[in-house]
Formats: sequence, C-alpha cells, structure tokens
Amino acid sequence: MTIKILIADDFDAVREGIKSFLDNIPNMEVIGQAKDGRIAVQLAHELKPDVIIMNIEMPCLNGIDATCQIVQELPDIKVVAFSSHLESHYVHKMIKAGALAYVSKYSSIQELITAINSVVLNQAYFSPNITSVVIKGFVNHSPDNISSYSLLTIKERQVLQLIAEGKTTKKIALLLNIGTKAVEWRRGKIMQKLNTHNIAELIKYAIREGIIESVHLTV
Repeated sequence: MTIKILIADDFDAVREGIKSFLDNIPNMEVIGQAKDGRIAVQLAHELKPDVIIMNIEMPCLNGIDATCQIVQELPDIKVVAFSSHLESHYVHKMIKAGALAYVSKYSSIQELITAINSVVLNQAYFSPNITSVVIKGFVNHSPDNISSYSLLTIKERQVLQLIAEGKTTKKIALLLNIGTKAVEWRRGKIMQKLNTHNIAELIKYAIREGIIESVHLTV
C-alpha cells in the first residue's frame, strides 16, 4: 500500500526538502503541500491523505488548531507533528489536538519515516528528546491547570490568530468566507472568554500562548 502524504510547513525549502527524501521511499507518495494551516485543512478535505506532516508555527492557522480541526472532521487522517519547538506546552497541545506522533526538526529524516510508518499502523511515535517531555506531562498533569484558550471554538481560534497577525476585519471575513459582522461577533466572544479588552491585549495573549510568533505579524 502506498502511503499518501500531505506536507504542511510555511517554509518552501522545508517542504521541498522533505518531499525530495520521501519521493525516494517506495511506499510513500507526497500528494500535496500547504504553506499554512488553513490550506492544510482545505487540502486534507480535497486530497484525503493518509498522513499529514504538520509544522506548528504557521500563518493564518497554526498547526495545533489545524490538527484539531482535521482530526475532528477527518478522523482517518493521521498527523505527525514536525517542529523545532521542543517545549512541553507545544508537545502537549499537539497531542491534545490529535497528533499521533511528534518529531523534532533536529532529528534525522529516518525518524520522520519511522513516525509515518508508525501512525499508519495507529501507533504513536515520539523523538527520543520528546519522550521525556510527554512522560513528564502525564505525571504532572493537573485537571485544574486549564488554559483559557481551551474555551475558544475552532472558528474563534482562527479569528484570534488572524487578528493577532494584523489582518483587518474585511480580510479575515474574506479568508474565512464569512461576513464582517460575524468576525466582529466572534472577536467580542473571544475577548469575553479571554478577559481581554482590546486588540493589543489579544496580540500579547496570542504570543504568550505560542499561537503566533512576532515573525508572523503583518503590517
């Protein structure tokens, strides 16, 4: 069986690099590439890949929320997180979103191939330097330690990221294919749930939670 793969990463060189390696693996085929989470969700529906290699930090929609949406809507698709972020909160959020594997970008390409083969068999895989983070997270898990971010719906998370990236209300409406009034309504719900009062506070929150990085901010 050929494993159909979608690569989601905002860097062209990373996507092409992964593709060039996987093209030489007999049972794997890269059927699509996405430069942000929103396109990844769209292509997941259109192409129905077996596995998605998902970066975390991406514009328009980050890999965590893209994974959450894809896993909910297309549960047969397996997600392999492929990130340079080794911090515990990134790992735990991706696992909670539904990623079955987490591979460090500092790992060898063979690890990524192993992860792909593992998730197809519905088996989890974590890079060795990730495993300790995962175990520690389960040991230290506390039901009271819940981020306010979890209160937001997927649509509200999309709006929050786009607001934090500097997109206008009209641009957000266009990207999400909704009306400007719907964007304003969701913005109000977001502020209410996060106990924020203006756009500046939303941006600070988004950066603090790792939803965006300053490099993704637009003018």
